[in-house]
Amino acid sequence: MLLGKKWERSKSEKQKPKDKQNKEIMLVTYGFVVLFLAMLGHFIYFAAANKEEMLNNSYNGRQALLAAQNTRGTIYSRDKEVLAETITTEDGTELRQYPYGNLFSHAVGYSTKGKTGIESLANYYLIQCNLPFVDKVKYETSGSKNPGDSVITTLDTQIQQVIDREMGIYKGAAIVMKPDTGEILAIVSKPDYNPNEIVTIWEDLLANEDSSVLLNRATQGLYPPGSTFKIISALEYMRENPETYHNFQFQCKGSYTMEDNTIRCYHGTNHGSVDFTKAFAKSCNASFANIGMQLDREKFADTLDTLLFNKELPVNLNYKQSSLLMSDEISNEDMIQSSIGQGKTQMTPIHLCMITSAIANDGILMKPYIIDRVETDKNVIVKQFQPETYGTFMSVEEASALKMLMQEVVESGTATKLSGQGYTAAGKTGSAEYNQNADSHAWFTGFAPADNPQVAVTIIIEGAGSGGDYAVPIARRIFDAYFEQAPF
Repeated sequence: MLLGKKWERSKSEKQKPKDKQNKEIMLVTYGFVVLFLAMLGHFIYFAAANKEEMLNNSYNGRQALLAAQNTRGTIYSRDKEVLAETITTEDGTELRQYPYGNLFSHAVGYSTKGKTGIESLANYYLIQCNLPFVDKVKYETSGSKNPGDSVITTLDTQIQQVIDREMGIYKGAAIVMKPDTGEILAIVSKPDYNPNEIVTIWEDLLANEDSSVLLNRATQGLYPPGSTFKIISALEYMRENPETYHNFQFQCKGSYTMEDNTIRCYHGTNHGSVDFTKAFAKSCNASFANIGMQLDREKFADTLDTLLFNKELPVNLNYKQSSLLMSDEISNEDMIQSSIGQGKTQMTPIHLCMITSAIANDGILMKPYIIDRVETDKNVIVKQFQPETYGTFMSVEEASALKMLMQEVVESGTATKLSGQGYTAAGKTGSAEYNQNADSHAWFTGFAPADNPQVAVTIIIEGAGSGGDYAVPIARRIFDAYFEQAPF
C-alpha cells in the first residue's frame, strides 16, 4: 500500500509540470490567434476605409483589370456638358478627349502621363461600372467593354468661359464657390494647356524648366495677399478690441514709419483722418501698419491657426499650404509687413476664397467640393455628394462686422467698379508687391449679394497692378454671369 501511494504521488508530481507547460503553450497559442485576428480585422477595416486610395495606387494591378473590362467614364459639368470622354477609333484604340480644350485644363486635368485634377480625384469612380449584372453580360457577349460610371461635377461652363475670356493673356487664377454649400463653380489658372495634346507636348514641358503651365495657380500658387490680408488683420483687431475698435482714428500722411522701416500707401496716397471703416475701405497701409503694431502676436498666431495658416486644408484637390509664422519673436519690420499682407505672408487663392466664403456664411466654413454625384450609363445615381460643414472660423457677430466693412469697400472704397449693379456686393481689393521694383499683383476677393451671399469669388492677376483696376472688373463679369443663370 505504501509503495502504491508513493508511486501515485510520484506520478502526480511529474504530471504537474507537464500540465503547467501545456497551459503555457495554450496561452501563447491563444495570444498569437488573438493577435492574428486583430491584424486581420485592422487590415479589413483599413481596406474598407481607404478603398479609393488603395485602388488609385499606381502599384495596384486592379486598375489595369478594370480598364480592360470598362471604358473610362465621362466627366460632365453641372449642366451636363461633356468635359472629358473616351472615344474608340476604328482600330479599337481608346482616346481620351476634352471637348473644351484648354478651358478646363487645370480643373479636369488629364489621365495620360499620370493623372491630375478631377481625372485623378474621380479615378476610382471613372474606372468602375455599376450597371446591373444582366447589362454587363450583354456587353460581354457582344464583345464590348462596359461603360464606366460618369462623374457630374459642380463646375459651371458659362462662368468658366467668362473668366477665361476676361483674364485673356494675363497670368493668374480665379476660383468661384458657393459659400453655403462649398460647391466649386469654377477654377481657372493661366497660363493653361490643351489636355488633348498632353502626349505631344509632354517632352517639351519637361525640358522647359521655366514652364509653369501645369501648375494649378488657384490651389497651388503661393502669393503675397497684399491688402486682401487686411480682412484678417481687421478680424484680429476687432477680437482684441471688441468694445472700442469703432473708436479707431488715424491721421494718414501717406506712410507709416517704425524704427528704420517705412510702409507707404499705394502710390503714396494721403488718406488724411480715417476711422476703422474708412481705413479698411480705402485700404490705407499706414493705418493697418499702425494697427499691426498694436496686436498681441500670440493671440494673432491663434487666429491664424484657426484660419488654417500653416495647416492642411479640407480640400481634395492638390494644394499648397498658406504660410505666415507669427510669434513674440518676430521683428517689428516683419510685423508691419505681415499686417498688410506683405513680407513673408504667402497665400493660395483657394485659401483666401475659403476665408471669404466663411465670412459670407456667418463664420462657418463649408468644405469645398467639386464632384456633385456619380451616375451609371443609365443615369442611375451611384453616389451623391452632400455639403459638409468643416467648422467655425469666426462668430456670427465678427462675420457680420467684416461683411459691413467689405460692403463699404464696394460702396465708397477701392472696389467702386462693382457698385451700382443689379445686385449688391462686398469685397476687398489688394495690390501685392512682389519684387524690388514695387510691381504688384492685382487681387480681389468678395461675394454677392452682400446681404444674402450666394457666390464668392477670388481673383489674382499676376503683375497687373491695382486690384481695383484689374481684378474688380473681372469679378463684376463673374457676378453678372452667375445672376443671369440664378437660381442655381
